[in-house]
Amino acid sequence: MEDYVIVTAARNEEKFIADTILSMVAQTVRPIRWVIVSDGSTDATDEIVGRFAKDHDFITLLSNNGDASRNFGSQVRAINAGIEKLKHLSYGFIGNLDADITLDADYYQTMLKRFGGNERLGVAGGYVCEKLKGEFKSRKYNRPHQVPHAIQLFRRACFEEIGGYIALPYGGPDWVAEVTARMNGWEVRAFPELRVYHHRMTISAEGMIRGGFRQGLMDYTVGSHPLFEILKCASRITLKPYLIHALSRMAGFAAGYCRAEKRYVTQPFISYLRQEQLRRLHLQ
Repeated sequence: MEDYVIVTAARNEEKFIADTILSMVAQTVRPIRWVIVSDGSTDATDEIVGRFAKDHDFITLLSNNGDASRNFGSQVRAINAGIEKLKHLSYGFIGNLDADITLDADYYQTMLKRFGGNERLGVAGGYVCEKLKGEFKSRKYNRPHQVPHAIQLFRRACFEEIGGYIALPYGGPDWVAEVTARMNGWEVRAFPELRVYHHRMTISAEGMIRGGFRQGLMDYTVGSHPLFEILKCASRITLKPYLIHALSRMAGFAAGYCRAEKRYVTQPFISYLRQEQLRRLHLQ
């Protein structure tokens, strides 16, 4: 079984990060190195991570100035700074882990076995579960072909072939990475039986309206097909509490068109993405 490394970008995560660290300490197969990048934190994040790092030599704290406010470009730059600290190590897999996630103790051991059984598997992860009415339940829009940024694990060869994560102003580096991986012949799989516990509801840090609008702009700037976008948002309108989010996301997508926002990906990427989306709609 090959070794793996993990990078976490954390900004003001004092509420959650201790549980995330305890979850990693409890793993039956630990990473050979876990770089936690404190991305301009002003709370107790550095202190908490530093305390654990003293007791566990696989944990490294890297303090990064970061941007003045929380944003997705800064997050990717923090992750890339962490990756830079790992370049001298020999490992087979590299993953991102958000600072508000906890995992079952055998999560990474199981993930490595899945990679070992499929040499073309380039990106993998579990299904994200969020707490509803006091119980963790799988998000209704989890999909087997999509691995959320919060828990993406890459085969190193795949990650290096696609050029790693790119900083995008409205987010979506995980999406671009997995589509690029498929363009290069790699498989992307999320496994529903592997539960990942997300302790802060998706986009709650931004709010439903602002977060949805930003995701709509993200969808436009990476080239999502308009028909796919409309149907995707329409399908989520009935999923409480995502009504407001779905409407805001559609508004953000429309704003991208009206403002002729810059595309941050290549035309071949857009063509490939739209072909994938039309196939999922059974229109190709």
